[in-house]
Formats: sequence, structure tokens, C-alpha cells
Amino acid sequence: VQFVESGGGLVQPGGSLRLSCAASGFAFSNYVMSWYRQAPGKARELVATISDTGYTTTYADSVKGRFTISRDFAKKAVYLQMNSLKPDDTAVYYCHAERMSGAYWGQGTQVTVSS
Repeated sequence: VQFVESGGGLVQPGGSLRLSCAASGFAFSNYVMSWYRQAPGKARELVATISDTGYTTTYADSVKGRFTISRDFAKKAVYLQMNSLKPDDTAVYYCHAERMSGAYWGQGTQVTVSS
């Protein structure tokens, strides 16, 4: 199982970033995919989830209306479009795959929102 995460970086408040997570080594279409984040000194938190079919998405209240999760079955990838970024969004963002049989984590990508 392998995840290749990309798209993180430094952005000014109000800016946008698009995170990508390319997956391999497991049956991507059978897994619920999520993005989590962990800020320094804080617990890891769920940011957004997309169902195995791609029809259902859920978001943390703190990112609703600003972030959009999507998935591409052909590319076996999941994305997180982040708009109107705030300093509080600064964290390491992790890709996550889950089904009844188990779960997998990506290595994380750093997002820093600062002027």
C-alpha cells in the first residue's frame, strides 16, 4: 500500500491550495477516503470524508463551505480543494483510506497559512 501526497506548502491567508493523494496497492474503489489534519500540540482531527461510491461527502464544521473533497477512480486519487485558508488551517494533512477490513494512512503533507 502506498500513498503519494502532494500540494502542500506556504500560502497567505485567504489563499487556496489543492492537496492530492495518489493511492496504490489496494482496492481503491472499495474504500472510504478521508483527509485528516494535525496541528502542533493538537490531536489529529477529521477534516473531510468521501464515500466509496463518491456520492456522499462530509466535512468538519470548521471547513464547511471552504474545502471540497473529491476522488478520481481512474487515477485512484483523492483531492482536497482548500479555499479561503486561515492561519488555523495550518497543520500536517494526512490522506486516509478505510473499510471494515482495515485502514491505511499517508505520510502527510505540510500546509502553512501565514502572511
